[in-house]
Amino acid sequence: MADRFISREIFSWALRALALPLGLVAAPALAQTAPLGANLEQFDYPYPVHWFETRSAGQSVRMAYMDIAPAAAANGRVAVLLHGKNFCAATWGDTAKMLAAHGYRVIVPDQIGFCKSTKPAGYQYSLAALAGLTRDLLRKAGVTQPILVGHSTGGLIAMRYALLFPHELSSLVLVNPLGLNDTVAEGVPYTPLGGLLDEEAKTSAATIKAYQLRYYYHGEWRPAYDRWVAMLAGQYASRDGAVVRDAQARLSDMIETQPVAAEIPRIAVQTTLIIGEADTTAFRASSAPVDMRGRIRTVPQAAQEAVRRFPQARLVPLSGLGHAPQIEAPERFAPALLAALAGRQ
Repeated sequence: MADRFISREIFSWALRALALPLGLVAAPALAQTAPLGANLEQFDYPYPVHWFETRSAGQSVRMAYMDIAPAAAANGRVAVLLHGKNFCAATWGDTAKMLAAHGYRVIVPDQIGFCKSTKPAGYQYSLAALAGLTRDLLRKAGVTQPILVGHSTGGLIAMRYALLFPHELSSLVLVNPLGLNDTVAEGVPYTPLGGLLDEEAKTSAATIKAYQLRYYYHGEWRPAYDRWVAMLAGQYASRDGAVVRDAQARLSDMIETQPVAAEIPRIAVQTTLIIGEADTTAFRASSAPVDMRGRIRTVPQAAQEAVRRFPQARLVPLSGLGHAPQIEAPERFAPALLAALAGRQ
């Protein structure tokens, strides 16, 4: 998964989760998943969807994005929200609404390979390519100095953007990002693409929910999260779900093989790390030998050390919140984000 992986451990845990009381594992994970299309054709986003069409790696690609105008007096600033691997632009809906109400223009893309955007056959996914496509989309939209807000894998893309285009953003906000540590260097074995495809073949609503319950929401499930499980599982359940599985496996390979942690000292732009401290995400840690798993740092553990390696960074911890604080507790996340965007401690 992310952010997502399906290992034997997680698959077994998902099966055990099905035996838990329904108050903990809600009914939609047990029901038949509604197919939503490989590009989420049957899933509604909270704002109108626009399209950026271009070419990448010799192929035609199309990026979906939302472009939300300020709902109050415009402050002249643009916030760009980058989703994680188990998320889509739609999951930023509440955050986008809040920022628009504070005068921000908000742009929220689906990266190539994800959600409503295209998933080209055989595409060579790279953080640099996704960052470059994001920059090109923003140029088309007339945006030159955005604030990048990257969540989870979106944080990896945001950091690569800051490294590639250091003069083309005003600041960086990383929300429980991957990439603050190199988990392969810490002991996670490399899994070839074939192995990742085998794992993707086991992905279902039950395994998605079990993973997020355990790693993202520290054992506390709410009915509101079911919509996001249905969104992800609905892609896999579609007639062309194999396209989704292939893209997700290739994206996991991208995360495995393109670490950014060693380059953090070169990220010169002002950076804020907003970290839900109850997050237990450590990319693919359960595939490591049991005696090495304790060495593989979770996102909050990595953040404690990484914040000192950024030239300009501060850490904003959110106690008791997990991997997706913007979803879990928007009333606590919103003031932390607004302060970060305003450059306040």
